[in-house]
Amino acid sequence: MVWEKLLSLKRHGDQSKRLRREQNETRLGFEVDYDRVIFSAAFRSLQDKTQVIPLSKTDFVHTRLTHSLEVSVVGRSLGRIAGEKLLQKHPFLKETHGYKFGDFGAIVAAAALAHDIGNPPFGHSGEKAIGEFFAHGEGKRYQSLLSAKEYQDLIDFEGNANGFKLLTESREGVSGGLRLSYATLGAFMKYPKESLPKKPSAHIADKKFGFFQSQKEFFTEVAGELGLISTGRGKDIAYSRHPLTYLVEAADDICYTIIDFEDGINLGLISEEYALEYLIKLVKDTINTKKYNSLTIMADRLSYLRALAINTLISDAVSIFIENEEVILDGTFGVSLLDRSNYKAQVADIIQLSVNEIYCSPGVIEKEIAGYKIISDILEVFTRALVRQMEGKPTNYDKLLIQTLPPEYRNTQGSIYSVLLNASCFVASLSDSAAVHIHNKISGKQL
Repeated sequence: MVWEKLLSLKRHGDQSKRLRREQNETRLGFEVDYDRVIFSAAFRSLQDKTQVIPLSKTDFVHTRLTHSLEVSVVGRSLGRIAGEKLLQKHPFLKETHGYKFGDFGAIVAAAALAHDIGNPPFGHSGEKAIGEFFAHGEGKRYQSLLSAKEYQDLIDFEGNANGFKLLTESREGVSGGLRLSYATLGAFMKYPKESLPKKPSAHIADKKFGFFQSQKEFFTEVAGELGLISTGRGKDIAYSRHPLTYLVEAADDICYTIIDFEDGINLGLISEEYALEYLIKLVKDTINTKKYNSLTIMADRLSYLRALAINTLISDAVSIFIENEEVILDGTFGVSLLDRSNYKAQVADIIQLSVNEIYCSPGVIEKEIAGYKIISDILEVFTRALVRQMEGKPTNYDKLLIQTLPPEYRNTQGSIYSVLLNASCFVASLSDSAAVHIHNKISGKQL
C-alpha cells in the first residue's frame, strides 16, 4: 500500500480526481467528513445509546455520543502526531502532493467520530440480541431463504457493518449516503471483510466483518481506489486494513480503557484506591506528585490521572505505529497497537477490573437481559409484518406497524434478505429509550 492512494479525497459519484494541493485550506475535504458525520441523524441518536451503563439516570456517565466525541479528539491527536512523523519520513507527500500533518488528524478524527454510529441500543448485547433472534429465535425460519453469507450477516449482526451501510447507502434523492472521502471510509473499516469465512486467520482484521452483502460492491470499489491489499480467497472478499484504522482503533481502545474505568469509579462501582493503584502505574513517569496531592476533590484527581494516562498511551501508540509502518503498509501487522504497548500489562489489569466490577455488575446485567427481550420482541413483530407485506398478505395490524416505520425502512420490493436486514437496521437505529418506548407500545403497556 502507498500513502498517496491511501489518502484519497475521492467521494462517491466523483467524475474527476480531487487533488490535495488544489483543496481550499479553509474547508478541507477531510474536515468536511467530520462535519457530515456530526450533523447526521444517526450520530445524534448516539446521545441515548449505551456505552457502559444502560439507561443511566446520572449525568456524568458516558453515552455512545460522548464516547465518540472523546475518541475523535484522541484520534485527532494520534493522527496529527503520526502525520508529522510520516511527512518527515516521506517528504514527497508534502512537497509533491500537498498533504499536511493535519490531514492525517482530520481523517482519523472523522473515522473515529463515526466508529460507533452503527451500534444498536443496549451496547454490544444489542448486537448479540439481533443475531440470536435469527440464530435461535423466530428469525431462524428464514434461513432456508437466504444464502450462507446473507444469513451470517444476520446471525452475527455487526455494528461496524451497519455503520458502513449508514455512511454509504444510497436512497432516493441521496446518492452515496454521507459521501465521505474514501480515505475516511478506509480508516473507518476496522474489519475489511465479509461475514464468511468467519475468522479465517488470527489477524485482527479478520476478527469480525465490516460490510453486509448489500454493500459489497461499493466496499470493493473503495478498497480498490485506496489500494488495499486483497486477502480473500476465491470469491471471498477480504482486504488488508487501511493503516490509519490502527490509529482509530487505538483511540477507541485508549478511551474505553481509561474512561469506562473512570465512570466505574464515579458510580462507586470501583473504589478510588483502585484508581491510584492502577492508573498511577501508567503515569508514574509523568505525574507531578505535588500537584496531585494538592487536589482535594476526587473528580479532580481522577481527571488529572486520566489526562496523564491518555497522553501516555497516545505517545506509546504513535511510537508503535511509526516503528511498524512497513509491516502495516504490507498488511502483515496482525494485532492492535495497544497489544504491542509498553503498558500492555497495566491496560489489561484495568480492563479486567472494569469487566469484573462494571460490565458484569448486577445493574448492567439486569438491563442487558431486558434489552434482549425488548429487541427480540420488536424484531419479531416488524419482520413478520414486513415479510407478510412482501408476500402480499399483510394483516391490518401489520399495515399499522409498517406505517410507524421511517420511510427508508418500509420498502418490501426487494429480496427477503433486504427486508430482514432493513428490519434489523431499523432496530439498530433506535436509542435505548426509543426501543423501550416502542416495546411498551407493541406490548399494549403504553398509549
